[in-house]
Amino acid sequence: MSPPVAPPGWSRWLVPPAALSVHLSIGQAYAWSVFKPPLESALGLSGTQSALPFQLGIVMLGLSAAFGGTLVERNGPRWAMTVALLCFSSGFLLSALGAFLEQYWLIVLGYGFVGGIGLGIGYISPVSTLIKWFPDRPGMATGIAIMGFGGGALIASPWSAQMLESFGGDSSGIALAFLVHGLSYAVFMLLGVLLVRVPRTAPQAPGTTSAAPAGPQVSANQALRTPQFWLLWIVLCMNVTAGIGILEKAAPMITDFFADTSTPVSVTAAAGFVALLSAANMAGRLGWSSTSDLIGRKNVYRVYLGVGALMYALIALFGDSSKPLFVLCALVILSFYGGGFATVPAYLKDLFGTYQVGAIHGRLLTAWSTAGVLGPLIVNWIADRQEEAGRHGASLYGLSFVIMIGLLVVGFVANELVRPVDPRHHVPAPKEAAHAERQQSESA
Repeated sequence: MSPPVAPPGWSRWLVPPAALSVHLSIGQAYAWSVFKPPLESALGLSGTQSALPFQLGIVMLGLSAAFGGTLVERNGPRWAMTVALLCFSSGFLLSALGAFLEQYWLIVLGYGFVGGIGLGIGYISPVSTLIKWFPDRPGMATGIAIMGFGGGALIASPWSAQMLESFGGDSSGIALAFLVHGLSYAVFMLLGVLLVRVPRTAPQAPGTTSAAPAGPQVSANQALRTPQFWLLWIVLCMNVTAGIGILEKAAPMITDFFADTSTPVSVTAAAGFVALLSAANMAGRLGWSSTSDLIGRKNVYRVYLGVGALMYALIALFGDSSKPLFVLCALVILSFYGGGFATVPAYLKDLFGTYQVGAIHGRLLTAWSTAGVLGPLIVNWIADRQEEAGRHGASLYGLSFVIMIGLLVVGFVANELVRPVDPRHHVPAPKEAAHAERQQSESA
């Protein structure tokens, strides 16, 4: 499938909606915590076990993005969005079969493995294209699209909760909810497949006169040989671990925190909390990434990691005594979590150029795979052990929050060590020009 080239006069503002249709769909992953309690009840699972489909999905997201990044660059966004549609929807259909038959391994295979591949390919499908369409505002452009991934749960969380209430929380009700998700998202993602276009020639940022890419240009393979790539890997991994630790267990966590108070949290309110986190995740992706265009990527990551550690400390110390404080700190953490995802493509563009930024971004998302295991594992495993020891309420999470603070400090230090890429890693100008000319001739 050759990349669809925009006709003369095509508006670049049609590309973000195409990206949003895919990202809003695959962003359902952030509403997984709504399915955890009914799955645990219907299939007799522990909190750690019920997190497995989500964890595997995030692992596959990073791996498929890493290995598929070059294919996405070569085949274009329409090919990538089509693959994402097929895998993500098929994953839900397999999960529906698994829930109906009460075979949990089928849910893990469908949602985690097959659906996770759709997550990864769908996530990176528009990034390189958006940066090429918006060279003047790369942070804002990628923020608009990646905002959709963060905002997917804003739709999926109450929608899923309503379906489970209507269909029932038993295995048959869960299966029907999965089936509706799979079919609905297939239709919605198809809109992005039909709408997306690549630029005929790369648009120039205001004030530039040369057609050659500005700044350093580094290949994907060479980027792996630089300390900057691995420092950013650590930065992204630590920031994601801290955010996903709350997000994956959001509904049970807020219920546990206030279970022993005079104002316990209902199931409906917990689902609403998940939706609020999704809104913060979504707003952070656009707001913080746009801010990075003004204050710089390094400075905005200082905010994510430094203030994020402070928010975790406030929850650990005072969260169970004030519901507004708990909710506010969690919202700030999730805004940083989302902002980190939306800012990192522009950070990569600043350091490595646009030459193979999509492939470099795909490789960097292996940090997300690691964090997708690490964050839920820390929170769920410690909570399970604390519960076995007879503890309850907020005490289930104290130790895991302290660990998150330490990880954010590690990420802060890594960000401080980032420097411009040494010129010896840059692609020679003639090779770069030949590559650009070859890409243009292939897409024509």
